[in-house]
Amino acid sequence: MHGRRSFIAMAGSALVFLSGKARATAPAKMTVYKDPNCGCCHEWAKAMAEAGYSVDLHNTDDLAAVKARLRVPAEMEGCHTAAVEEYYLEGHVPLEAVQRLLRERPRVRGLSVPGMPSGSLGMGVDPAAVYDVYAIPSGTGAPYVFMEVRPRKA
Repeated sequence: MHGRRSFIAMAGSALVFLSGKARATAPAKMTVYKDPNCGCCHEWAKAMAEAGYSVDLHNTDDLAAVKARLRVPAEMEGCHTAAVEEYYLEGHVPLEAVQRLLRERPRVRGLSVPGMPSGSLGMGVDPAAVYDVYAIPSGTGAPYVFMEVRPRKA
């Protein structure tokens, strides 16, 4: 009888462990709002999917409405807008910044790479690319540099 209880307790513990592990490794769902004719947005979304995110693409002719709903500051606007968990990602935010955001979970509304910097994710490969990723605070306050993208030194 004791062996049976031990087995049941052990099996239950393993089940709890495995279900927690499965939940922790489930891909984050990401919704990407983009212009239907934009190729760089498609490339950015493709890179996110290849990194393991569950990407749902929404083509829209009214990106301004999406940006307004999410309260993206005009000076921080980029090419496309994505939503992942409680955050937004504006423009060509690099994978490393998305991973850091979801790992650290700072009190921000989202991240932004304003404009369309050459060499940013989805904008071609440029090992000499230089641009900043900005965090947009949840409350008041100005956007601040969350991550600097600089060429890697050999």
